[in-house]
Amino acid sequence: MFTGLVEEVATVQRIHQVQHSAHLEIRAQTIMDDMRLGDSIAVNGVCLTVVQKSSSGFTADAVPETMRRTNLGSLTPGSQVNVERALQASSRLGGHIVSGHVDGVGRLQAIEQEGLARILIVQTPLPLMRYITDKGSICLNGVSLTVMGVTEDTFSVSIIPHTSAHTTLMHARPGDILNLECDVIAKYVEKLLTPNLRSERDASADEAPKSAVSLDFLAQHGFLS
Repeated sequence: MFTGLVEEVATVQRIHQVQHSAHLEIRAQTIMDDMRLGDSIAVNGVCLTVVQKSSSGFTADAVPETMRRTNLGSLTPGSQVNVERALQASSRLGGHIVSGHVDGVGRLQAIEQEGLARILIVQTPLPLMRYITDKGSICLNGVSLTVMGVTEDTFSVSIIPHTSAHTTLMHARPGDILNLECDVIAKYVEKLLTPNLRSERDASADEAPKSAVSLDFLAQHGFLS
């Protein structure tokens, strides 16, 4: 579990491609202090496991599903990545709940300047847009951000100078592919409130469709005392 508050911008040293997977060797400093083998590290918002470590960096494996869902396949030696260690129970949750399980990628459509803020407009696959809401949370390349606007197929976020200076978003350009993780709470709420499709198919044609949400449903799932 992560917060989306990037601790360091690290650098990819080497990439070994193996059967649609990759061994990523990453040079880092700040996050190496208490790192252990088996730790979870968010790399551009992707939860990876440390399989090797040294005083100057670590190695993590990216399996085929990770390569398909994220922008890690576009990394090359010298690429910079946002990194964050897993949240400690004693830490302040300054961002939002981030699992490191990327839902998909979006394309940076445009960048606008508004006062001190740098506005990023991200074109997003339609299946993900239903989880993105105005003033909600979104994780963009591992950075916890607040959505400032939504259209049918895009959302925008406002980047303050500190975030720009301490993450790879400072170097983002239109056309870049960015990892997206939507708010996990929205996905669970949708799952709980989805109608039982099998029951609907089994219902007779002249029977009025029943709502998936009722007082009994809410009580059963702990929403009513």
